[in-house]
Amino acid sequence: MEVGRGYGGFGALGHSVYHRELLPRLVHGSWSGKISHLATSGAHTAAITESGELYTWGRDEGEGRLGLGSGGGPGEGGSFSIPSKVNALPVPVAAAKCGGFFTMALTSDGQVWNWGANSNYELGRGDNKSDWRPQLIRSLQDARIIQVACGGYHSLALTDKGEVFSWGHGGQGQLGHGSRQNEKVPLVIEALAHKRITYIACGGSSSAAVADDGKLFMWGNSRDCQLGVPGLPDSQLLPVEVQFLTEDEELGPHNVISVALGASHTMCLVSRQ
Repeated sequence: MEVGRGYGGFGALGHSVYHRELLPRLVHGSWSGKISHLATSGAHTAAITESGELYTWGRDEGEGRLGLGSGGGPGEGGSFSIPSKVNALPVPVAAAKCGGFFTMALTSDGQVWNWGANSNYELGRGDNKSDWRPQLIRSLQDARIIQVACGGYHSLALTDKGEVFSWGHGGQGQLGHGSRQNEKVPLVIEALAHKRITYIACGGSSSAAVADDGKLFMWGNSRDCQLGVPGLPDSQLLPVEVQFLTEDEELGPHNVISVALGASHTMCLVSRQ
């Protein structure tokens, strides 16, 4: 079961309406069975059924972030106001992430598919041509990906060996390669090579990774102190360890389990040792 509430512009709530909803309301889709996974971004949403079918809805201005065809949908801003099955995706998927204007899906065998806007190389295909058609990221075919994350214009992928790949827009250092340049294809973050990473996350223009020893690393946009390390430049180009709350006697020794990033803030889930 899935419910939606809040801003309904561009059909974002999946209720066939384009206005705000103050209370949660059930989203009715054409799927059979249960929804097992959800992802959302600024104005579009993806839902996956237990059988691996992907449904999307919301805004699509013609760049193809919904994977439902070229030219956008019939609603305002090229939107689709009800969930529609992504028939162009030829394989069942286990997880999905929504970027600013693109979407990424992960299969159970560790392969990554994506589609949508690509002006900043968000799709990792080596060119910057947007495409509504889901395609496999071929440069990641030899790796088994276990988690993906999307920011506004960049992405991360985590392998079963604990390596992290990044690609897309790098203007705030969010790719972690020591520069502000965009990356056209997925590239391993060498600065994390000494760690086995177990969890990744993206904010709008920042990134984070949790290592198997419970350490947290962050990089990218630090203008609003969202990286949690005092004295950083506005753009942190390489991963830096976040040594937070060490003086908090109530918390005590701890390990980071997971991390979630907003546009300008960060939250962590930790376990006490």
